[in-house]
Amino acid sequence: MKKRSQEYKPLLFTTTLRNPERLKWFLGVLKNYNGQVLTNELAEEVAGELIRVGLYRPMKLASAVKNKVKNNNPLTDKEVVKVLKDNPQNHKEAGFNKGWPSRFDTWFKIAKELGFVFYKMGEKISFSEIGLKLVDSEHPEFEQQAFLNAFVKYQSNNPFRRVLNENVPLILLLEVIQKLNADKDFNDAGISKAEIPLVIFWKDNDAKKLYQRIKQLRKDFGYSPSWEVVADICRTEIMEGNDIVRDDKSIMVDYPDEFIRKMRLTGLISLRGGGRFIDINKNEQAKVDYVIKTYSKYTKFDTEEKYFEYISTEDNNLFSVIAKKITLTEQDEYLKKWVGVYSWDTIRAELLNLSMKHLTKDEILKYLSNPVRLEFLTALAVKSKFPDINVIPNYPVDDEGIPTSTAGGVGNTGDFECHENLNGILIEVTMSEGRTQTMMEVWPISRHLQEFGKKSKNSMCYFVAPSIFSDSVKQIEYVKQTENISIYPKTIAEFLEHLDKSSVLYSSV
Repeated sequence: MKKRSQEYKPLLFTTTLRNPERLKWFLGVLKNYNGQVLTNELAEEVAGELIRVGLYRPMKLASAVKNKVKNNNPLTDKEVVKVLKDNPQNHKEAGFNKGWPSRFDTWFKIAKELGFVFYKMGEKISFSEIGLKLVDSEHPEFEQQAFLNAFVKYQSNNPFRRVLNENVPLILLLEVIQKLNADKDFNDAGISKAEIPLVIFWKDNDAKKLYQRIKQLRKDFGYSPSWEVVADICRTEIMEGNDIVRDDKSIMVDYPDEFIRKMRLTGLISLRGGGRFIDINKNEQAKVDYVIKTYSKYTKFDTEEKYFEYISTEDNNLFSVIAKKITLTEQDEYLKKWVGVYSWDTIRAELLNLSMKHLTKDEILKYLSNPVRLEFLTALAVKSKFPDINVIPNYPVDDEGIPTSTAGGVGNTGDFECHENLNGILIEVTMSEGRTQTMMEVWPISRHLQEFGKKSKNSMCYFVAPSIFSDSVKQIEYVKQTENISIYPKTIAEFLEHLDKSSVLYSSV
């Protein structure tokens, strides 16, 4: 088959596995096959396991199977085989047979491109050290490290993508923001969302020239140019009319939203002006300085193997650069600030929306992954209903008080701690359901609560999730009896009801 010639293209990340938690769960299944040779049969087996645990849900399901999937109950081997047979995949990826093997590549190619796992048909599946960190459920803080390690190195023209554009998108973004902020003519708020398409379409790593083009754009049209103006610059000026036809909404909304979500996974950028501007997270200025100095000039790679080795290698110097420490007083002020922005009714509606896995239209919340959004909104919900309670989230935040990732669990700490007089309340939240929830959540929670109990005379824990799996309940009951600790599982809706109706947060029943 004749290879397509290389072209200049806007930076588009795959939407197959858009959410980072979904990518983690997919890789968590694939990790069980680490070191095994990838064959068509193995690819189909992996597909079956993803279907079994409910991570992938084909369209055609028998009613009994559909009910199992709906209730997050794992399928039997026989049921999995039938689902695979009833849902033949009309899909073909280069280097993979049509059907489930090609679907396998569609799911995991972004993980390969980011340096998490390498695979080729007929070769061993090989997780990198940073890939193993990403799927480490004991250390959620590794997620941000993994994505930071990937995106500071990620090249638009890499052997997996083979486009003509040549830059490191994150570095280009950070350098342009620095130049805009240094310009006395501007408001020191970074780059506007309306200007982000220029970054996405830009052909090279000339940040100075891109800064100058944005400056001219602001001179001509201010901070809010029309869709038509920006889209025309992308199509006719940057791409010189050689780009395929893309609608204005894709250029101005869909592409920037996905780009911003990915860049925020690094913890290096903040949202300002209600989500209208993207700026450098000043809490991470030292790290930003390091990555610009280290990765602005880069080596191009001509093979997938060499590029993967480069992007997958951990930069320990990067992880050793410490972010600005946020005091408890500052954290409390951040919570008060956002409770002032989001009313109780809004917080409640957004949490219920999240429990049903629905997307949000909020211009800030939409850039947070579901687990991060859940931790943020739950902390706001508690602070909104109990303003006098000391609420201590353990998630890292940017300089606006918006979390950049989930709580890390460092030192056996939970998601966030609440102190109500002499009572201590630990709150643990998760978006996971079904078997994944039971495997990943309950045992760490018990350790966190035991450690937390040393700080308070009376301590308990709420475990909050969209749904509570039956095996999780059994496991929690076992832990409660054997460890003599108090863990109360609640759905998001049940927890909201408790906040709405109770005069105190602490509960002994």
